[in-house]
Amino acid sequence: MSNETSKAFICKPALPAAGSIIFTGVAAIVAAGAAFGALHLGFAPWVMFVGWVAYFVRPISAAQGLRTGLCVWLGVGMGAVAALALGVLGPMLGQAAILPVVFVVACVVLALRSAPPFDNVVAWFLGLIAFFASHLPPSLLSIAELGAAASGGILAGWVAQRMQARLAGPH
Repeated sequence: MSNETSKAFICKPALPAAGSIIFTGVAAIVAAGAAFGALHLGFAPWVMFVGWVAYFVRPISAAQGLRTGLCVWLGVGMGAVAALALGVLGPMLGQAAILPVVFVVACVVLALRSAPPFDNVVAWFLGLIAFFASHLPPSLLSIAELGAAASGGILAGWVAQRMQARLAGPH
């Protein structure tokens, strides 16, 4: 790739002020709608934003969004398994139970960093964070609730990105 071609991928021309305001408005409207939708469905809106952030961590496409969603869901599931392990090891090891649990979780997640479609480490850790921050019990229902809310955020991120791309037109 020539130097000029690589610059074209890295440095997009700045949007005029009005375009920037419209792009911002589109994202804000979609985010607000997604937060309201999550709340209306009984999900914590902050979990939706976990999915939103996870979506924008990688190059943006529908396929990458699905892979990101898989990693978030697996991270939530891994959080539930880790919570169960802490419950088993806690009575024996006390607070030190966190050492082997986090070690194993980190080994699994980081070992998958070069294994598509499981290679989105940030999405895994966002799923783990969502599980532990939720204070929900480790159950399939908790995994489904958190995964669904985060999936709503991933979908909202994709919608916002698609709407912005339509506004930008062909380059």
